[in-house]
Amino acid sequence: MNDLMTVVDWSRWQFALTAIYHWLFVPLTLGLGVIVAIMESIYFKTQSQRWLQITKFWMLLFGINFAIGVATGIILEFEFGTNWSNYSWFVGDIFGAPLAIEGLLAFFMEATFIAVMFFGWKKVSPGFHLASTWLTAIGATLSAFWILVANAWMQYPVGMEFDPAQMRNVMDNFWAVAFSPVALNKFFHAVLSGWCLSGVFVVAVSCWFMFKKRNREMALDSIKIGGWVGAAGILLTFATGHSSAVDVARTQPMKLAAMEGLYRGEVGQELVAVGVLNPDKKPGDSQDVYKAKIALPYGLSILANNDPNTFVPGIDDLIEGIELTPQGDTVRTVSYAERIEIGKAAHAALRDYDAARAAHDDQAMKDAEKRIREYYPYFGYGYLDSVEEAVPPVGMTFYSFHIMVIFGGWLLCFFALVLLAAYWKPRWYDSQWLPILAFLTVPIVWVCSEAGWITAEVGRQPWIIQDIMPNKAAISAISASSVITTFWLFAIVFTIFLIAEMSIMWRQIVKGSKMKIS
Repeated sequence: MNDLMTVVDWSRWQFALTAIYHWLFVPLTLGLGVIVAIMESIYFKTQSQRWLQITKFWMLLFGINFAIGVATGIILEFEFGTNWSNYSWFVGDIFGAPLAIEGLLAFFMEATFIAVMFFGWKKVSPGFHLASTWLTAIGATLSAFWILVANAWMQYPVGMEFDPAQMRNVMDNFWAVAFSPVALNKFFHAVLSGWCLSGVFVVAVSCWFMFKKRNREMALDSIKIGGWVGAAGILLTFATGHSSAVDVARTQPMKLAAMEGLYRGEVGQELVAVGVLNPDKKPGDSQDVYKAKIALPYGLSILANNDPNTFVPGIDDLIEGIELTPQGDTVRTVSYAERIEIGKAAHAALRDYDAARAAHDDQAMKDAEKRIREYYPYFGYGYLDSVEEAVPPVGMTFYSFHIMVIFGGWLLCFFALVLLAAYWKPRWYDSQWLPILAFLTVPIVWVCSEAGWITAEVGRQPWIIQDIMPNKAAISAISASSVITTFWLFAIVFTIFLIAEMSIMWRQIVKGSKMKIS
């Protein structure tokens, strides 16, 4: 058992490492592709050589980032087969479908048109080249859509049915998987946050040009494009974030409780804006949750239910079986202790089904299948040894969520200032304080982006598929030493990738600052 948990923990760390590195590159690809396409559209309309040079400069940075992002993404998908083979077998028919579509359609579209985008300037017509640039950006967005559909299904498994004959899940409604509200909100939230991140990147690089007093007109034009795309991104990210919170309240209430460090809910639940958790607090005890906090009255009830006078269940409430219906009504459902017992009964029914099938006892198979379907909603709880296992890491979920929100507020103010300066106070860019502020915002936006992913993924623990399969049931039969070895190998390789990208990009930025813009 200890070796199994070591494999589980190290496999989780390995996947987290790969995902975090991969997400350093993805949002920049998503947003920078749109920004480059907008810039080329301006060139296409004006036929200005200045806009052509601006477009080519940012397009080169897009290409460097795109290449590194692809390399890390491929490794991420392979890990499902190497480290999580039980998961892949159990739901491969469902989870594999969106990933296959992403590979065959979206990524193929990106790979096709990115070649025209970079090498077709004098080989195709300006209109076709512009279309290729937009199709590359759209292809990257579609890739993100199908990958996020797969991830959203893990958070909210729909459109499937368990087949006891195969002892695995099979898809019975593709459209429910592809267009569930969780998938759509996750897609828009992630993609639009990429616009915000890319806007910060473009503004910061352009501010460096201003700081060095080089290519001022190019920098100011780029700041305006990056500022508008980033501002649209952060505003829409806030809107989709609210929609996502409503989804989480309905489909993953334990995650929402962890995000707020909420153990006992109440009607008109406050929202903790800033807080310090008591690290010794455990579910069911009487200790204070916070050492200090600043809260907004009724905030969490509004965030979760769009109604200030509704109840939001906390961790202890959920363990005891107090939840909300999709209509927002408070009800007493099945406690977590009962869910564990029901899950174990589902496992026993599955074993009975397998034994009856081996004995060719049709009636016993029917009886066992009936019990399986009755108990299946809590199938995953049968793997848990205690109710505490079903509680995610509260501290990490709480702090990552609040870092994301606080830094999101910073970004909203930042873009308002950037656009104010670009149109009404451009001399601010000639001073040092605004460029320095832009440089400081670069790590802030990346931390904000990563914190969002940590909230989404850590907050759903211990589940790899919500309520259906915990991590410890999804792991491959591999040794702990092999996972530890590959973890450190990936850490070294990914760090080399990151250093290489930063080095190449920096050289291109310096070169771009010295080129003559006509």
